[in-house]
Amino acid sequence: MKTVKISLNSIDKVKAFVNEVTKFDTDFDLVSGRYVIDAKSIMGIFSLDLSKPIDLNIHTEDDAERILSALQPFIVD
Repeated sequence: MKTVKISLNSIDKVKAFVNEVTKFDTDFDLVSGRYVIDAKSIMGIFSLDLSKPIDLNIHTEDDAERILSALQPFIVD
């Protein structure tokens, strides 16, 4: 499993993010405080506090580099 911080501070970013993660056949979780939701669920994402960065857990080791490069616009340092 790989964990990165992402920022989804606009509706357009959320839509673009969901479109990207649905292209991969792996599980993604967004963690905000004690809440864990499926990152492929646009309704679930909107239930989180999007004003601050969120942890993204990527449940794969095989495609991690390819996934990270596709999600680069959303990753914060």
